[in-house]
Order: sequence, then structure tokens, then C-alpha cells
Amino acid sequence: MRALLPASIAAVCAAVLAVPVSAPHSASASAGTQVPDLPGSTQSLPLNPLSATRSLSTVQGLPERDAKPFSLVGVVWSDPAAELRGTVQVRTRATGSTVWSGWQRVETHNHEHAADPGTAERDSGAVRGSTAPLWVGDSDGVEVRVQPEAGARAAAPAPLPGGLRLELVDPGDEPAGGGPAADAGGTAGSRAGDARAMSLTAESAASSAVNSELAPLGATVIPALGKKGSEAEAQALSGGVARPYVGPRPRIITRKGWGADEKLRERDFGYTKTVKAAFVHHSASGNGYTCAQAPSVLRSIYRYHVKSSGWRDIGYNFAVDKCGNIYEGRAGGVAKPVMGAHTLGFNTNSMGVAVLGTFTDSPPPAAAVNAVARLTAWKLGLFGANPAGKTSLVSGGGNLYKKGSKVTLNVISGHRDGFATECPGGRLYKKLGSARHSSARYQGR
Repeated sequence: MRALLPASIAAVCAAVLAVPVSAPHSASASAGTQVPDLPGSTQSLPLNPLSATRSLSTVQGLPERDAKPFSLVGVVWSDPAAELRGTVQVRTRATGSTVWSGWQRVETHNHEHAADPGTAERDSGAVRGSTAPLWVGDSDGVEVRVQPEAGARAAAPAPLPGGLRLELVDPGDEPAGGGPAADAGGTAGSRAGDARAMSLTAESAASSAVNSELAPLGATVIPALGKKGSEAEAQALSGGVARPYVGPRPRIITRKGWGADEKLRERDFGYTKTVKAAFVHHSASGNGYTCAQAPSVLRSIYRYHVKSSGWRDIGYNFAVDKCGNIYEGRAGGVAKPVMGAHTLGFNTNSMGVAVLGTFTDSPPPAAAVNAVARLTAWKLGLFGANPAGKTSLVSGGGNLYKKGSKVTLNVISGHRDGFATECPGGRLYKKLGSARHSSARYQGR
């Protein structure tokens, strides 16, 4: 069931559909390379010992200092296999003021969000170890300290990984003429859509064209669709296979809608065979954002994943903000089985959904949990999966299941079900039972 496109847009769409796609494990050398003159920026500052003893076992960091404006921080290091055993704390100064925040803790256990071992993305040589990113808002001053974990029985503290650097990410401004409000519909909206489509770069056109069955080229939003329409669309997408248990397609803000700079990611798209499970995450980036800032948070996480961590694209397939808005994540098409880098060991035949925020101690908003249910009812339904059921996946390697293990999991699982981690936070994890029930109900089960 292909969306009708104006002839001019269809011509562009046909051209960019020739952009090559890759098998699940393809990657190119472009990951992490510097691309000039892009919206947004990253300041990468080396961390040094904060005491006279210059050792990997001493506290490292940066004294209070000025910086160019930034909104998100994280710490990276050279070896992606090394763990940062210790604590990372930052404090920041609001731009144009003398007001400093209190010390904020950055989540250090982040290596479980990554491509699977042995894949080209993981083994590209560009990947670095990294903390979770922390959203701090518009800032122009920073101080950071990295405290190594104390050793057992009075032994020396655990050494910190080598090559520690502080990453300060500026998400850049909203793209001119873009944003979900521009796709309000009507004749004027259609003309605006035509203009956006014809002004797309090759990379943006390719990223949009893989959603052409669902929305016009250059669309900032894939609109909601009722259950009957979604079932008919699913049957068309599957080559005529009936899909009676497909939830209504929710409204999805596209990469164009949240302002993804498509020149940052790798050119090719990577796919797996199907989608048997959805892993729910929290971004661990903090809850101090407004819903209007969510696109900026996403642009910052995207840049941090690619430029700082060396991944081929943002790791998650979808993101959900605290108001329940749903966003397209990794490029390749929202209805397609795109290979993500979200659950180490279980990225094959799965999808990753990140709720923006930290839900270890704070409860997730009901709107966000409901958005997870609506999204999974639709996307899992496209592949015949029951959100209230179980499924079997083969581990690609991790700290809970060794490589090759056949593992039975809930179709909607938390990240911690596939890897020993706090993610998606205890308060969000407790809501997954409700999400499974609601998702199955949206499917009509």
C-alpha cells in the first residue's frame, strides 16, 4: 500500500532508492570521521590527573573551565572492551550566567548498549568505550572528575581506562523549515512537503525514501493510521500475507522531523531478517529536558553515538519522549527490520526502544509507557509477533548468555533481560507488564 507521491518527488525517490543497502554486518570506514560545516559540534577534551601523582589509579578530570556552548556531556576512552570502574561526576554553568549546577553523576555502565561482538560495526576500529550521555541544557562552563573504584581489602584503586576524554556536544539549531509542525496537512502542507523533498541532500533523500510506503519523500512525520488501514498496509508490505493482529500505526516523527544530520551516519543501511522482540531501554541521559527539547536531545545522542563512540548511527531503532512522542531512530525504514546497536548480544531479529530519561528512581510518565505499547503493537504486528508472548533469540555474546545460546525471552523485554545491567531502570522495568498487556490489546488479541 504505497503512499501516492507527486511525480517530481517520485522521480527523486526512484533515484535514491538505488542507494545500496547492506547485510546486517556491513559497515564502512566513514564511522567517526570528521565532516566539516555540519550543524552542531563536539568538543573533545583530554582528562588529566587532578593530583600530583600522575597515575591511572588517581582521580582524573578537568578543573572548572569555560567552553563553547554545549548541551550534553559524556566521557569516552580508547578501548571499547575496557570498563570504567568508578564514578564520573560533572557540573556545568548555564550559558551567559554565573550559575553552576550541583554535581551530577554520569552513568558509567554503558558498554552493554553496542553492536554485537564480531560484527563489522563493533570491529570497525572506530568504536570507543563510553559512558551514557547526560543532557545538561545550554551550558558554557564545565568541571568533571572521574574517581576510580576503591580496591578490595585496601588494595590499590582499580585503574581507569586509558585515553579518557570529555565530550561536550552541541546539538545545533532546529533545521530551517523543518519540524513536525510543518507536516500539518492540507494543500499548503503538501506544497511545503514538495519543496522539502526537492531540497533534500542525497543522504537525506535516501533516509526518507525507505519510508516511502508510509509517507511522502521529505516528510517530517509519518501520520497515525487506524487499525484497518494498518492491517491492509501490513498485508501489502508483507507481499500479501494477512496480518490480523497489527496495532494502529502511531504517529512517528521522522529523522527529518527531529533534524538528524544524515551526513554523520554511515551511508549504507543494515538489516536483520525479522523482528521477534522489542527491548525497552532508558537513555540514562537525565530527566531535565522539556518535550520541546526532545529533538535536540536526540540530535545530541545521535552525534555522541557516531562522533564520540564511533558507531555507524544512533543505536536505538526508536525513541520516546516523556510526552509520548515517538521518533524514528536508526536509519533504514521504520517498517523494516533495521539492525540496531542497543542490546549487546541480542541486536539480531530485535528492535530497541529508548525512553528518553533516567528511570532508576523516577517513575516513567504514563504517556511514555503508553507510547511504547502503541509502537510495539504496530511494529511487532508487522512481523506477526505477540507482545504478550514469548520468543526465542540466539545470543551473540554477553555477560548473561554466552554466544550461541538459545534464549527464551518475553517479546517485550527490558534491556536487563538480555544483559546484566540497570537499564531500563527499575521504575520503567516494573511498567513493562502493563505495556505488554496494552500492546496486545491494541493488536486486538
